[in-house]
Amino acid sequence: MTTLSPENSISARRSASFILGLHPLVRTEAWKFLTGYYSWQSSQDERLTVDSTRRKNYEALCQMYEKIQPLLENLHRNFIETRNNIAYDIQKLYDKDPLGNILIDKKKLEKILLLSYVCNTQAEYQQGFHEMVMLFQLMVEHDHETFWLFQFFLQKTEHSCVINIGVGKNLDMLNNLINFLDPMFAEHLKGKGTGAVQSLFPWFCLCFQRAFKSFDDVWRLWEVLLTGKPCRNFQVLVAYSLLQMVRGQVLQESMTGDAILLACNNLIDLDADELISAACLVYAELIQKDVPQPLQDFFL
Repeated sequence: MTTLSPENSISARRSASFILGLHPLVRTEAWKFLTGYYSWQSSQDERLTVDSTRRKNYEALCQMYEKIQPLLENLHRNFIETRNNIAYDIQKLYDKDPLGNILIDKKKLEKILLLSYVCNTQAEYQQGFHEMVMLFQLMVEHDHETFWLFQFFLQKTEHSCVINIGVGKNLDMLNNLINFLDPMFAEHLKGKGTGAVQSLFPWFCLCFQRAFKSFDDVWRLWEVLLTGKPCRNFQVLVAYSLLQMVRGQVLQESMTGDAILLACNNLIDLDADELISAACLVYAELIQKDVPQPLQDFFL
């Protein structure tokens, strides 16, 4: 790295994490660079200062929340409803490992989700955020790290997992991609399989985390999304690759939309590297074609 210019060195680091993946021992620290929590060019002293500032900012937000909570309870019906939804979702979380050890602190998780809901007006709470933030809590030690990593992850991935911002666009582009690369499959999905693609929104809302066999696989895919490599909105290529896994069965059995959704929901315990490789092959196929402008603007 030291022989590269600063700009190329940064690019090389990001590309390395995309190509090789991150070793679990460095994941916690590396994620702070990938998300933008730390600058790639920062020194150790600068990072200590940044972390201290983020901790103080988080504590200030917590204090603000404590002050305005009564006002929110009295004036905003959505706040009470959302708080109840968060509490219900967290209660359902299984918080123990196979040996019965507690993995997460549900009280702290609830606090972070409520604070995110109040402070991040772009990304209102939606079912599934509790599972995503749980993975950040498992990765880092402190609450302020969990909170800020989640915020930066949403920003870095262009809020692609947020229902009222990115999910609808993802589904539209997935339809466009199928129409362009696989007209036969697209024809079936428009006919007997109608509604199937639009029903796949949980893939995007949860960033595919239920499709994998381990948390490491989930983090592996999310790391790719954070790098922006090999293209923007890589999550749609991942969804296309997942659909290709059931394509043969769908066409052979002439499945309806509900049956297709069931087959897609049965795609579990997947290996992240294999899925990433499949999506990269789709990208390689895509760039060799005369791509329609909407897909160019979305991916390239």
